[in-house]
Amino acid sequence: MKILYAIQGTGNGHISRALEIIPILKKKGEVDVLVSSSQWELELPFEIKYKFNGLGFAFGKKGGIDFTKTYLNLDTRKLISEIKSLPVENYDLIISDFEPISCWAAKLKNKPCIGLSNQAAALHPKAAQPKFSDPIGKLVLRKYAPVTHAYGFHFMSFDKTVSTPIIRKAIRNVEIKELNHITVYLPAFEDKYIIEKLKYATTVDFQIFSKHTKLAYKKGNFTVFPLKSEPFIESLATSKGVITNAGFGTTSEALFLNKKLLVIPMKNQFEQQCNAAVLKSMGVVILKNLKKKNIRIVSEWIENSQPIKVNYLDKTEELLDLIIKKHAFEKLQVDIKRDTSFLRRILAGEYLETI
Repeated sequence: MKILYAIQGTGNGHISRALEIIPILKKKGEVDVLVSSSQWELELPFEIKYKFNGLGFAFGKKGGIDFTKTYLNLDTRKLISEIKSLPVENYDLIISDFEPISCWAAKLKNKPCIGLSNQAAALHPKAAQPKFSDPIGKLVLRKYAPVTHAYGFHFMSFDKTVSTPIIRKAIRNVEIKELNHITVYLPAFEDKYIIEKLKYATTVDFQIFSKHTKLAYKKGNFTVFPLKSEPFIESLATSKGVITNAGFGTTSEALFLNKKLLVIPMKNQFEQQCNAAVLKSMGVVILKNLKKKNIRIVSEWIENSQPIKVNYLDKTEELLDLIIKKHAFEKLQVDIKRDTSFLRRILAGEYLETI
């Protein structure tokens, strides 16, 4: 069985899931990996067959997406060419982690495409939603990477199609301690802005992980590090708490490590507003911004807040087995109806793992 696994490369959350998913898929069949966009820092130790520009977003330095930079980076002709060039017809199963090239190529060629992402669960009717309406944000979540079947991840499981987060082994196996620092990962803010806003909190140290620096430096009780996987994991595991945006990866890992969490959703990012709504329903402290009026809340959180208890079991292979068996069987039925050579494929053993 040939499997295409496609990953959205905007941010590290999709990549961290891939670290766990790809080895399991490789046990089930022949796997080709696709990554579009290139805004990720984690190392992906697998061959990437397809590298595309895709349709990514550019982070700003004031707490949100930089729409001007995003627009200037967009090459519509190349995007269409990438969609048309992807040979989705060569695959028995297409799984997409909110990756648009694979989804639109499959749609164009009338191929099933399985969505496996946090975004697939963000608008679930049982999930807490932001109080304000954002029709454009909802439209992006629904149409950016269209799929024929969706399996989602969220901070809690509220439906059989929604699983708790996939936590990478590097996080599951790390030694947990509590030292006197707060880990800060706010990639849409520039470093000096974060330092300026948090400088009044003097009872702890801050370890800031930044997309905006290549060298570590220290200023008062702040140490700023370039974003690299191993130092970041060590900082998370030994922290007193975590301040981050409402992306799915870091928030899930902080919860798993039993760290108290303060979340500031990125502006103009409806998915993060959806994540924040669910986190708030669980008891996590949510701030709109780091303006002066909110610094008192940050100080109170540092001194008094407690972690939220979660139980994120490792059910990744169980979920992938369910997807493979269900959707490979569906493809077999299509082959029986449309392809008179399906017996040759059965005799060749292509379906033996999935029937």
